[in-house]
Amino acid sequence: MSRTRKRDRSGTDPLEGVGVLAPHVLREYALLADGERGILVGPHGDFSWMCFPRWHDEALFSTLIGGGGGYSVTPVDRCVWGGYYEPGSLIWRSRWLTDRGATVECREALALPSRPDRALILRRIIAQEGVARVEVALSLRGAFGATPPSRVSRSEDGSWSGRVGEIRFRWLGGASAKPGSDRAGGDALTMQLELEAGTQHDLVLVLALEDDLDPPPPDMAWSSTESGWDERIPALDGIVARRDARHAYAVLTGLTSCDGGMVAAVTTSLPERARGGRSYDYRYAWIRDQCYAGQAAASIGGDVFDDAVRFVQSRLLEDGATLHPVYTVDGGPVPDERELDLPGYPGGDAVVGNHAHRQFQLDTFGEALLLFAAAAQQDRLDGEGRRAAEAAAQAIEERWREPDAGIWETEPDEWTHSRLTCAAGLRAVSRSQSDNEQAARWLALADRMTADTAARAVHSSGRWQRSPSDERVDAALLLAAIRGAIEPDDPRTLATLRAVEHELTEDGFAYRYRPDTRPLGEAEGAFLLCGFLLSLAHAQQGDGIRAARWFERNRTACGPAGLLSEEFDVLQRQLRGNLPQAFVHALLLECAATQREI
Repeated sequence: MSRTRKRDRSGTDPLEGVGVLAPHVLREYALLADGERGILVGPHGDFSWMCFPRWHDEALFSTLIGGGGGYSVTPVDRCVWGGYYEPGSLIWRSRWLTDRGATVECREALALPSRPDRALILRRIIAQEGVARVEVALSLRGAFGATPPSRVSRSEDGSWSGRVGEIRFRWLGGASAKPGSDRAGGDALTMQLELEAGTQHDLVLVLALEDDLDPPPPDMAWSSTESGWDERIPALDGIVARRDARHAYAVLTGLTSCDGGMVAAVTTSLPERARGGRSYDYRYAWIRDQCYAGQAAASIGGDVFDDAVRFVQSRLLEDGATLHPVYTVDGGPVPDERELDLPGYPGGDAVVGNHAHRQFQLDTFGEALLLFAAAAQQDRLDGEGRRAAEAAAQAIEERWREPDAGIWETEPDEWTHSRLTCAAGLRAVSRSQSDNEQAARWLALADRMTADTAARAVHSSGRWQRSPSDERVDAALLLAAIRGAIEPDDPRTLATLRAVEHELTEDGFAYRYRPDTRPLGEAEGAFLLCGFLLSLAHAQQGDGIRAARWFERNRTACGPAGLLSEEFDVLQRQLRGNLPQAFVHALLLECAATQREI
């Protein structure tokens, strides 16, 4: 696809002089999220990414991809950084030790409960030891940095208010701030604070589409947020890697909106490969990813499971056999991809929208059936859910012979993974079907699909191959047995597992498939989803040691905040692609639950 040449703004920081810094490596970012939007927090207390009012809307903070807008709380003195999440939440604590002996923390969160039209950003600066000296800078710029604030004024109570386009804001705790200008001529507010040991200072930023700008007192807002996370996150007692599993659950619920849709990732345009032309917008809800999250949470329950069923069921009842692979979190259409006039994250392009919404991805119908079957097993599939399952099964019956884009969204083909996933879904949902005639018809269709695929897509070595015309092995083919399309002891299952480990793994990490003749790791990074699939495959075979080895190795591919991206550059130990990637956290959660059971 041809691309227009972007204006070169390399070396230009739209907020130079107001405390907002250049992009960091991805492992250094933490996430704040409330289900409707998310914020990436850098090691200097810098908010470099946030869209408002919802995930797929334009950004107010976009320095991550070379835009404008930011909000930072940064020690004045030389310091070293750390940070951690409060257990079972997305309440983050940035922590700095300065060369003057001070220990400073900034506790930060998007407040709960959340609303699609209003956000409450809480920041509490805490002087743990010594005198804390911090610089605070706030610059709100809409439309990825193009729209400066207007009508900015300071009230008698010391709060600041104004507008950014249609968005209204109010900032409390910045009484001593002074206005300045960023390079685009917009207003910025900056101040320095000095806190004695044992004291704290609250900052509260309200963003709203209406004149609803009066927040609760900070203590009340923090208490409500703590209670909100306590209600969302299950205890997961007795589970393997309990802290990481609860964190994965927190990430998944943090990415899930009140409409039930879960974004694939918070960000857009973080490149999978530097200058590789592979920068995508993941701020949308993929049906497949949502099903993965729901299936991971099936044995745990809670909102992640129920929201997945609700969202996928609604889309199927509305669209049936024309189901799109991806929607906005409120079930709306995803726009086509277009390029922004921004430099992008170093090595990538700045894009919004995603062409995947035009694709046919057959496996999404099978994944939906697997999700509905899990709900039926727990007696949590109502009449509408059963009608959605019938719609998915009918879509498979009508369309299974059509070439599709598959799990990796490539050129249409008769992908083996897609067909076997649909067979697995039909088998699973038939077990919960009270209509014996319909159950028999679905099982017969599953048998027919499996037999046809086996006749044309089994490699001469006995393993599954990607498609009748593509003999390569693919890690996604492990799902055939994991999800129940064929038996775990089927010779094709065992041969595929051996081939994936032999041909697609190195140094404890797994890759999707070989796109060309280059060594593993050169064409693309290790795919963390595939590493977790190997853990599930070995657990299914009863090999607990190998299952644990793959699980433990792949869950280390993160930074201090424990966030996982889609790919991992093993050589450089760097995260690649949009952050955090929901389906990777979903498979981590499923592996943790499986490890408990073996």
